[in-house]
Amino acid sequence: MQLETVVDESVVARPKPHFVVLDGLRGVAALGVVIFHFAEMVIGNYSVLWIGHGFLAVDFFFCLSGFVLGYAYDDRIATMGLGRFLKARLVRLHPMVLLGAVLGLVAFLANPFGMPPGYGAGRVALLFAASVLLIPYGGMPERGRNLFGLNAPAWTLFWEYVANLVFALVLYRARRATLAVLTVAAAVLLCWVGHRSGNLAGGWSSRNFWDGGARVAYSFMAGLLVYRMGWRVRTPLGFGGLSVLLALALVMPWAKGAWVREAAVIVVYFPLLIALGAGAVISPRVERVCRWSGAVSYPLYMSHYAVMWMWGDFAEKHRLADGGLWSPIALGVLCMLVFGWAVLKLYDEPVRAWLHREL
Repeated sequence: MQLETVVDESVVARPKPHFVVLDGLRGVAALGVVIFHFAEMVIGNYSVLWIGHGFLAVDFFFCLSGFVLGYAYDDRIATMGLGRFLKARLVRLHPMVLLGAVLGLVAFLANPFGMPPGYGAGRVALLFAASVLLIPYGGMPERGRNLFGLNAPAWTLFWEYVANLVFALVLYRARRATLAVLTVAAAVLLCWVGHRSGNLAGGWSSRNFWDGGARVAYSFMAGLLVYRMGWRVRTPLGFGGLSVLLALALVMPWAKGAWVREAAVIVVYFPLLIALGAGAVISPRVERVCRWSGAVSYPLYMSHYAVMWMWGDFAEKHRLADGGLWSPIALGVLCMLVFGWAVLKLYDEPVRAWLHREL
C-alpha cells in the first residue's frame, strides 16, 4: 500500500502535473480500509460483512504506487542515485511509520479494557522497536500474529519499501517487454497464492507473510506497466463515478471460490481503474476535493489502527454485533477523518518539511 503524493517535490527539478483523480481515489481506498477495520473487529466473518473485500484496497494502493513511482522517478532515478532516492522515500513515508508505532504503543498501554497478560517492559520495547524499524515480528498471538502488532497496517509499508528498493535496483532499467513478462509471471504467482489460501487477504501476519510479497509483486509492476505503456483512458465518469467503481470492488459479495474473483479484480480491474483515473478530466471544484482526499489518505491510513483493538473490546462488551453497529462505526470513521487531517497538518507536513531542510 502505498499512500503518497504523486510527485515528491524534494527531487523534482521541474513541475509535473498531478493526476488529481488518482489522488482522490487514494483517499477513497483509505476510507474503505478504515470502515473495513471498524467492521471486521465486530464481525469477523467476511462472508456476511457488507464490506468483506475491504482488504482489496491494499492491492489498489500497491498498483497506484507502481504508477506513481514510474511517473515521479523513471526519468530521474539514474541521475539521483540510489542513496538520494531512498532518502526521499524515507522522508516521505517514515514519519508516519514512527507516529503510527507511537500511537499504537500509547493505545496498547492505555487500553481501558486492560493489556493481555505476559507483556513486560522488555517485550513491549521489542514490539515498539520492530514497529519503528519495520522489522516483521508477529509476536502477539492474541492479535493474530500481526507482523506489526502495535500498528497492523504497517505491514503494507514493509512491502512498499521492498518494492521501492526493487524498483531502484532493477525495475527502472527494465524495458517494457521485460516488465510485461515479469508482470504476467507475478499474476500467475498471485493466482497460485489465492488458490492455495482460498483468498487473497494475506500478508499481514507471520502465518501468511509471503502472500504479501505476491500481492505487491503483481500490483506494483502492473501499475508501473500502466504508466510505461502510456495507458490513459479518457472517461466522462470523473472522480465520483470512479469512486463508485472502486467501492464496488470493496463491497463485492463473497461466494465459493472467492479467490478467483479477487484475482480478477486485482489483475484486471484495478489496473483499468488506474488507467481511467489517469485519463479523467474534472472541474476545479472537484479537483480541490481530490487533493484533500489524497492529502489525508496516508495519515488516515497509518494512524487509525491505534483505536481498533479498544473499539473491538468495546463492541464486544456492549454486544454491538447484535444491533446498533453502524452508528458507532460512522461516528468512529468521522473522528478518524478529523484526526487524520490534524495529523497531516500538525505532524506529517511539518516533519517532512523539516527533514527536507535538514537532510
